[in-house]
Amino acid sequence: MKTVLITGCSSGYGKATAEHFIKQGWNVVATMRKPDPAFLGEPSQRLRVVQLDVTNNDSIVQAIGQGIAAFGKIDVLVNNAGIGLFSAFEVTPMETVREVFETNTFGVMAMTQAMIPLMRERGEGAIVNVTSSVCFAGMPMVAPYAASKFAIEGFTEALFFELESIGVRVRLVEPGYGPGTAFTANGMDRMNGLISPPYQAYAGQLMAQFGTTGAVTTPDQVAAAVFAAVTEESEMLRFPAGPDSAHLANARWNSTDEQFLTGMRSMLRMKR
Repeated sequence: MKTVLITGCSSGYGKATAEHFIKQGWNVVATMRKPDPAFLGEPSQRLRVVQLDVTNNDSIVQAIGQGIAAFGKIDVLVNNAGIGLFSAFEVTPMETVREVFETNTFGVMAMTQAMIPLMRERGEGAIVNVTSSVCFAGMPMVAPYAASKFAIEGFTEALFFELESIGVRVRLVEPGYGPGTAFTANGMDRMNGLISPPYQAYAGQLMAQFGTTGAVTTPDQVAAAVFAAVTEESEMLRFPAGPDSAHLANARWNSTDEQFLTGMRSMLRMKR
């Protein structure tokens, strides 16, 4: 029986992914900052809920150790933990930018670096990094967040080749916009005071536009994409998750740069 360790499982995409793997018969090490053993409802012998702060190296080592103690090994790492930020970059403090990078970028790198030796020794394993559809289209008002996710895209693509030599598969899952998730709510809290007057009208337009679109991503779609990235015998690196992400990916891959940017500019232009 295989074991997956998933970061950021308290809600949203991480919670849905943990539940999906449990239903598929996997052992799951579900990690979160504030552990809730009942987060999936009924207890399971194939589930361990472990405290983890991906920005703390001691916490990383302890969480991995607890997962191995529970199930004997960890076959797959899913780096899902992340924080959102919706803000005007002009007034976003660098402290806040660094906070986003600490979790979304350096946390992913630290988890990955901690797991690679264990997978190398066994000659097999898989690492899935959850990024975002902003890596197909860098949306306005999310510049630091987009930068943190773009960094992981480059990191993952490099490891796709590097770790193949030791038998470890590396994949990306790129969710679209998921309104109503805790991730989105956390981002909204963090943006308080970071939309200065020159950007308020535009930010309001964008939020209204994102909130009414019909092509959004659900947690179950992300969970299915993560499971496919882990289990499919494929040479694919990228797995868009959700109809909006798939649409952006298709537009980006099948348009010239000028065509794509023209289309995005038309969609995102300030309406007066």
